[in-house]
Amino acid sequence: MDIYQQLESNVRGYCRSFPVTFSRARNATLTDSEGNDYIDFLGGAGTLNYGHNNPHFKQALLDYIASDSITHGLDMHTEAKTAFLESFNERILKPRSMDGYKVQFTGPTGTNAVEAALKLARKNTGRQTVVSFTNGFHGVTQGSAAVTANGYYKDAIGMALPGVHFMPYDGYLGDFNTLHYFEKALEDKSSGLGHPAAVIVECIQGEGGLNAAREAWLLGLQALCKRYDMLLIVDDIQAGCGRSGTFFSFEGTGIEPDIITLSKSLSGYGLPMAIVLLKEELDTWKPGEHNGTFRGNNHAFVTARAALETYWADDAFSTSVKKKAQLIRSRLKEIQAHFGGQLKHKGRGIMQGLECADGKVAERITQLAFKRGLIIETSGSDGQVVKILTPLTIEESTLKQGLSILETCVGDVMAEQISKAS
Repeated sequence: MDIYQQLESNVRGYCRSFPVTFSRARNATLTDSEGNDYIDFLGGAGTLNYGHNNPHFKQALLDYIASDSITHGLDMHTEAKTAFLESFNERILKPRSMDGYKVQFTGPTGTNAVEAALKLARKNTGRQTVVSFTNGFHGVTQGSAAVTANGYYKDAIGMALPGVHFMPYDGYLGDFNTLHYFEKALEDKSSGLGHPAAVIVECIQGEGGLNAAREAWLLGLQALCKRYDMLLIVDDIQAGCGRSGTFFSFEGTGIEPDIITLSKSLSGYGLPMAIVLLKEELDTWKPGEHNGTFRGNNHAFVTARAALETYWADDAFSTSVKKKAQLIRSRLKEIQAHFGGQLKHKGRGIMQGLECADGKVAERITQLAFKRGLIIETSGSDGQVVKILTPLTIEESTLKQGLSILETCVGDVMAEQISKAS
């Protein structure tokens, strides 16, 4: 590890929690250089929904590379981009009656997609203010950090981040419907809110602690946006591409976002790729007005198309994800019940976890899990939520094994807490 301490910046993070050198990976199993296997409940922080080195995608990519096809193409037309767009239209947009959306290829990271979405909202409305929510996370570049609630990431910018107001997310104030407060602020000319251009929201807050908005709240938010002429942006970068059990996390709620951001698992293979979906009437960009040298990652187009053709041709994959999500929910609920009010179940889909008393308890659980062969991280404002983001393709037997490891770790750490208190 000396080379990392010698040369790599202090900004490195995940490697501090999992201090080994990884050499191989397949589906939901990682192997280190010493030959030790680990069950992956991290999934590239939601980037590997279809697992590591998915064989369906790997062969497609190898064939493409071997044919000397286009690797880098800026935003020029290529056969790989054509095939992806056609598949995305047929497999995702048309079946969901979303034919009216245009696809914008941004720089290949989620934060760049968010930057584009914010710029587009301001460009179309002529207004500056964007409303975001408590515990929201949207990226760490300047614009996306502005709409991110966590002070840790905002402080790193080193300057004031104007143009954003934060409202309480669903459940932030207990049973109180936080949209009542939001609407009161919109009505009151002295609230300081003014007339926002847009609202940006995650249907499931991943980094914010697995807070899942209720369907009624999301519908109410959409109605509020329409009443007060605000665009609705759904950030589906972590919760999208099947993680909730459906391709988009808002499916089945009845909401129709004006703008949607996608990245992370969109490429299917862990390759950088991001897009913005925008309603056709909002496509007011001038050529090249939001660009990026790497917005044409053709290798990602190849694997992204393979993911669509392999997993989204029918409902079978979605059904399997929902089945695994129910298994996770049942096991976590059992653990929660065993420890009474000391733990709280959070999230939905294969994006669930347990909220602990504080971040120290959650961190102790994840540290112990790593020693026992399970890679899992924390989230939340204090890192207090132990968070499951395993690949959606994980074998059921492996999933059960990982949940059993997690259960024993929770049990041992809770026993430690009781011992300390006595």
